[in-house]
Amino acid sequence: MADAVAPPVCINDTLTDDELRSILSRLESDKDKEVFGLVCKRWLHLQSTERKKLSARAGSHMLSRMAARFTRVLELDLSQSVSRSFYPGVTDSDLAVIAEGFKCLKVLKLQNCKAITDRGLALIGGGLPSLQSLDASYCRKLTDKGLSAVADGCHDLRSLHLAGCRFVTDGLLFSLSRNCKNLVELGLQGCTNISDSGLADLVNGCQHIRFLDINKCSSVGDVGISKVAEVCSSSLKTLKLLDCYKVGDESIFSVSKFCKNLETLIIGGCRDVSDESIKSLAAACKNSLKNLRMDWCLNISDSSLSCILTQCKNLEALDIGCCEEVTDAAFEDLRNGEIEFSLKVLKISNCPKITVSGINMLLNQCNSLEYLDVRSCPHVTKAGCDEAGLVFPEYCKVNFTGSLSEPDVLV
Repeated sequence: MADAVAPPVCINDTLTDDELRSILSRLESDKDKEVFGLVCKRWLHLQSTERKKLSARAGSHMLSRMAARFTRVLELDLSQSVSRSFYPGVTDSDLAVIAEGFKCLKVLKLQNCKAITDRGLALIGGGLPSLQSLDASYCRKLTDKGLSAVADGCHDLRSLHLAGCRFVTDGLLFSLSRNCKNLVELGLQGCTNISDSGLADLVNGCQHIRFLDINKCSSVGDVGISKVAEVCSSSLKTLKLLDCYKVGDESIFSVSKFCKNLETLIIGGCRDVSDESIKSLAAACKNSLKNLRMDWCLNISDSSLSCILTQCKNLEALDIGCCEEVTDAAFEDLRNGEIEFSLKVLKISNCPKITVSGINMLLNQCNSLEYLDVRSCPHVTKAGCDEAGLVFPEYCKVNFTGSLSEPDVLV
């Protein structure tokens, strides 16, 4: 007698929801996860409830439907493109839906959502207590009122980016200090109403700042930066001070004294910074410093640059553009052959005293270089490099004329 045929087994009768979720979690690509949801309604429901990230266009009706379907979303990106924005874009009505429907949300991105106002931000502050990261860069209508409501309601806020929000003042920094003790990342590029007093208030409460971007905050000076360096000494890794023209040697000496773990320092356009403070930086941060931008620091010369090149063994990106006093002598100490050099990006545009000879000294000790900017260096041309027999690393891009795109590591 032939063996009896086993009845077919339905996978949905065999596997529990938890087992299906375990299978879903092992799918690596987004495409595979989408295909998982096409099997049946049950699998679609599981796939929807396990979705953690969403990117969407504006529209209250659509956002309401998404909130009902994707109930465990942690990250929502509504950012608009500068070049392809649409009117009116994200509005306060959309933020009302988000505050009500996405209760698990931890990350909210609203870059270039120019229509939103303080009213919408207040709803976010009142409705999303678990929010940890907010990027409202270039939302130009926002003021301290709406952003302080976020600080008041989102006490676990850890990252806040507000580049281009020109109405932000020291009042917001006081609110952050009082309410958001876990804040570690703050971007305030172009917030020109921020002052030394505001920075002092900020670090009175937020004492573990790792990333601080105050590029183009022209009211900030040595007093505020020195306070930040002292209070956040063990945590501060990135400090951006582009075109903060009131910042000088005192700030760099303070950073050197306190911030031994600093990895990125942007001081382009800080024209009062001089050799002595940069030498102290090289000695203090020789093991940690990876990215240094000091273009248009006109008092920088060979002595301090040589210290940076020979002491900061983990340096990966350096910009000394328009430092007109720098010459080939800055590279001479590299010739002893004892230096382990890991530099990948070097920008020396508009340095008229650097020649092919200096570039050759650099190349003899640096085979990791990936990008070299020598625009407007009259003594460093492609023809001159070819004539001297310079051999660049295989994957190094040399920008002689400005035709190559620039890496954004030093922005």
